[in-house]
Amino acid sequence: MSLTPAGLTSSVSGGIGSSPQRPDGNLKVRGEFAYASDLWHEDMIWGATLRSPHPYARIVSVDLTEALKVPGVHAVLTHRDVTGLNRYGLEHKDQPVLAEDVVRYQGEPVALVGADHPETATRAMKRVRVEYEVLTPVVDMETAAGDTPLHPGGNLVRHVPIRRGDQDATAEVVVTGRYEVGMQDQAFLGPESGLAVPAEDGGVDLYVATQWLHVDQAQVAAALGLPLEKVRLTLSGVGGAFGGREDLSMQVHACLLALHTGKPTKMVYNREESFYGHVHRHPAVLHYEHGADRTGRLVYVRARIFLDGGAYASSTGAVVANAATLGIGPYDVPNATVDCWGVYTNNPPCGAMRGFGAVQAGFAYESQMDKLAHALGMDPVDVRIANAMTEGSVMPTGQVVDSAAPVARLLELVRDKPMPPVPAEVDLRDMPGGVSNTTHGEGVVRGVGYAVGIKNICFSEGYDDYSTARVRVQVINGEAVALAHTAAAEVGQGLVTIMQQIVRTELGVQRVTILPMDTTIGNGGSTSASRQTYVTGGAVKAACAAVRAELAKLAGGRDPADLDPADLADLLGDGVVDETVEWRHRATEPLDPVTGQGNAHVQYGFAAHRAVVDVDTELGLVKVVELGCAQDVGKALNPQAVIGQIQGGSAQGLGLAVMEEIQTAGGVVRNPSFTDYLIPTVLDMPPMSIDVLELADPNAPYGVRGVGEPPTISATPAIVAAIRDATGRALTRVPVRPEHITGT
Repeated sequence: MSLTPAGLTSSVSGGIGSSPQRPDGNLKVRGEFAYASDLWHEDMIWGATLRSPHPYARIVSVDLTEALKVPGVHAVLTHRDVTGLNRYGLEHKDQPVLAEDVVRYQGEPVALVGADHPETATRAMKRVRVEYEVLTPVVDMETAAGDTPLHPGGNLVRHVPIRRGDQDATAEVVVTGRYEVGMQDQAFLGPESGLAVPAEDGGVDLYVATQWLHVDQAQVAAALGLPLEKVRLTLSGVGGAFGGREDLSMQVHACLLALHTGKPTKMVYNREESFYGHVHRHPAVLHYEHGADRTGRLVYVRARIFLDGGAYASSTGAVVANAATLGIGPYDVPNATVDCWGVYTNNPPCGAMRGFGAVQAGFAYESQMDKLAHALGMDPVDVRIANAMTEGSVMPTGQVVDSAAPVARLLELVRDKPMPPVPAEVDLRDMPGGVSNTTHGEGVVRGVGYAVGIKNICFSEGYDDYSTARVRVQVINGEAVALAHTAAAEVGQGLVTIMQQIVRTELGVQRVTILPMDTTIGNGGSTSASRQTYVTGGAVKAACAAVRAELAKLAGGRDPADLDPADLADLLGDGVVDETVEWRHRATEPLDPVTGQGNAHVQYGFAAHRAVVDVDTELGLVKVVELGCAQDVGKALNPQAVIGQIQGGSAQGLGLAVMEEIQTAGGVVRNPSFTDYLIPTVLDMPPMSIDVLELADPNAPYGVRGVGEPPTISATPAIVAAIRDATGRALTRVPVRPEHITGT
């Protein structure tokens, strides 16, 4: 066996650069994969949550008498039963495990019921009597900072200013706009679920669908008043996440019931409860002003961005920083003034969702670039290429982009794709409205739109972002095999496959088993920020390097790469080589609180889209005919998975463009179901033409660049631009509704 210069083995299949079958693939396709909602334990009870019907109210009294009388009920708990700190939160511990004197959003947990059957738990929950004094909710993000304080420090979660260049710069051509982004849901298909099992040592074992085992562990332990070692978490099958599982949902509640009753406790949200039980994408209002010279070169950008964080902070502070630092897009702009505010309101809590602040900003700055092109009489792609950043460009934070930034190339690739043909004959299945027979082609206009976006990869602003990996090599049945263990959550994105590919490549071992992800090993960080392939992949690669060093010692100094698999098995014999490594990417730094300057980000990812749409201008119906995407991924470790991520991210961008929105009125959610909250189906997704560039980042393992989020950012504005092209409408809000197109 030998290693190629790229580090790939010649005798092992399924390594880096290939697309091996996923180890969980067959089970999922057959419907046999065990998700967290499938968990079961003998003698377990079921938990249910009583939630506030009001967005803002004072709790006058809580009466549990009738609920406790229901046969089969084991416990009814309130905040008085929280044994530790009745507060948690990712950035600020501002959210109660169970509400005390005030509820700040519709759906806030007030009491818990544990019973021997889920229907019994629900019946008892409805018998808990809560008297509320209803208060006037704060719901306007633009005025919330000066409104009734919802928290002791007021309603401002964070303000990030960015100041670069001449703050008083002027330009020959100026375009302005006010844009709105609605509240999008992650719409993962597997509801919040988990099983808490009380342990003999007084602790608890929690099996749960989550994105971040160790942060969950820390928050749960604090709420239970237990040391970390007595709260053990194991990842159970996760049916999607997209940011919605970074915060706690039922974790503490299930553990409280389990420890209070001494019985294993299972909690599974139904779909409506799931809409109340996790954070959503921040709605936004964005005010932009772009100034350019007559050739189309940008002179300045000024932006004021408001993000509605809802009742509790979650990750609002970090989302604000992303929206601000990425707020002018992937363009060279010498003078920038950006202010971004994240505020508390009595709307549903908002936090992480794929794109994390860059999505909201991307819709606004790309809409502005189209408006600028129109004002100048320029082609919308040409005006973008004229201002496209490159390697060596300087961000508005002063950070130099020190790896590939092929913005112009991505735009050229999507522009130069062949256009989809216009059908010679009308087929209702291809019309806006489909077989509902709303049109036979009359009033249908085709439009084309373009957009490009930028996203930071990994955690930022000086955060200690690392992952821990353990790799073990031993002989089983005469064959050298490897085991890899991390706490990095597999949420459907294929991390288990990537880890197998890395181990095969680095060690030349064909059989690789990925151990269950749990808190018996060090932190793996969150499955978010497009970071796991970079950071946990880096950790697995480093652990493999440590294993190879030990194997070299056993081999008398010979490179293990020179050993074939049989020699490796003979070398190990009954021995084991087992190495654990903590791996960190290069350091970042906090933003200057006054100017917003600083090397805040690790890496940047870029994607561009071209959208082709057909619009029924009379009824306001839209059919996305085709999406073309071009993206730089650094290195496609698994080409098929890369394509899947780009398709999936584009689908969520399409959803935000034309259908997805949690609609609220006075803080009350109007559509908490998949009947009324619409997501794209296979019939809504068009054919996709995808170009993948592999321009390696020299600072990253294998040169990788995070893939999952960039396509979400540019898909939405490209589709809206295409609808504008077809209709001539300004369209300053997403999702675009029929009345926005028809003007009715």
